Amino acid sequence: MFNKIIKYVLLALILIGAALAVWGFAVGFNDASVNVLLRWAYVMVIVGIGLIVALGLIMGAINNPKSLIKTGLVIVGAAVVVAIAFLTAKGAPAQGFVGQQPEFTTLRNTDAILTITYLVFGASIVAIILGMVVNAIRSK
Repeated sequence: MFNKIIKYVLLALILIGAALAVWGFAVGFNDASVNVLLRWAYVMVIVGIGLIVALGLIMGAINNPKSLIKTGLVIVGAAVVVAIAFLTAKGAPAQGFVGQQPEFTTLRNTDAILTITYLVFGASIVAIILGMVVNAIRSK
């Protein structure tokens, strides 16, 4: 059942994304079309994360109800990191950009998403190194 839901939601997202891309090519990627495409990208990311969280909670509740506390703590921690990233995003104008600057909200969202990307990248590097150290200690 969940596979069908995911399949149809992904199909709808792909079709809408393709239609917006064709529209962007048709109007020449001006400021309005770029903002629409960026907002659609945000919607796709939010829907994807929402599906992952919702299905994770549903499957966790079905398979192991005690895991919901740990899942809830992870979700709250991720929400705190995202909130901090959005609150600290400056939204400064793009340097070296010759054309018309994007809207402030677009710049701020881009800054926040880049900050989150850097944090996740750093956390993954730390997790890899710690995993190697823990495996080296356990193997002795």
